[in-house]
Amino acid sequence: MRIGLGYDVHKLVPDRQLWLGGIEVPHTLGLLGHSDADVLIHAICDALLGAAALGDIGKHFPDNDPQYKNIDSKILLKHCSQLLHDSGYRIVNIDSIIVAQRPKVGPYIPQMRQTLSQCMGIGIDQISVKATTTEHLGFEGREEGISAHAVVMIDNLTT
Repeated sequence: MRIGLGYDVHKLVPDRQLWLGGIEVPHTLGLLGHSDADVLIHAICDALLGAAALGDIGKHFPDNDPQYKNIDSKILLKHCSQLLHDSGYRIVNIDSIIVAQRPKVGPYIPQMRQTLSQCMGIGIDQISVKATTTEHLGFEGREEGISAHAVVMIDNLTT
């Protein structure tokens, strides 16, 4: 058994869609990034890669590479899941949290879990997505950005 930890943050800006957990969440602002800036998926990718000692998301998908400009982060997640499998590991479970003052993402969590499950080819019961605010403290509380944390457990395919 191995564990991995992932973290990501992106700035909220006008004129961008807000993508979280592979779905578009209605909001007046979106996250700024080279890709679609889905902080939850990016945190999960980093946790998966870290658990298998395969580097980080920046190593595999550099933000100065034009092929990843505005890429759908679900593509990155599928690739990371495949890398994990090809390295002899399977995902046991994922626990994650989105930190945002607004929008309230609770109503969208079931759809996020379903989308993430499909991307990685694992059961929805293996994925936990939670959301919290910071009670108006910090950059998330001031609605300047959104962050996400993820912890994953993986296991060797042969066990």
